[in-house]
Amino acid sequence: MDYLIRPLTAADESLLWEMLYHGIHGGGSDAPSRDIVQKPEFARYVAGWGREGDTGFVAHDPGQDHKPLGAAWFRFPESQPASHDKPIPELAFAVKSEHRRRGIGAALLTYLVKSDPDCSAVLIRVARDNPTVRLYERFGFKVVEERDDSVLMRRDV
Repeated sequence: MDYLIRPLTAADESLLWEMLYHGIHGGGSDAPSRDIVQKPEFARYVAGWGREGDTGFVAHDPGQDHKPLGAAWFRFPESQPASHDKPIPELAFAVKSEHRRRGIGAALLTYLVKSDPDCSAVLIRVARDNPTVRLYERFGFKVVEERDDSVLMRRDV
């Protein structure tokens, strides 16, 4: 399948809500309510999209309807522990289940990493064994800290 990738804009907030749901759902048979994205622990990845530092990319169908297939985006948390020298962006990432294993995720992450080649750290709120972690390892990132609900990854730039 062909797809196109373009940068996200402030006008893409509704698209990101959809992608956030797909990232949470994962494509299994037990689909949560779509309202789950409104919980604060998830909504913070999208609410008010377009503020300073928000950056990302969307892969979409090249046809007339431009249906989104997946997205990857960075967002700086509104607050971070003082122990960090500079803010560490959090990664949000989703590819619709029917479009996985086609290289879309790797392509999105390539665009994201190339958009900020000096990015040396990223926080991913997933388990250590999540496939997204393996993808980031392919880009030279290494897990440097494991938390209850996330991993902190760094790379030398």
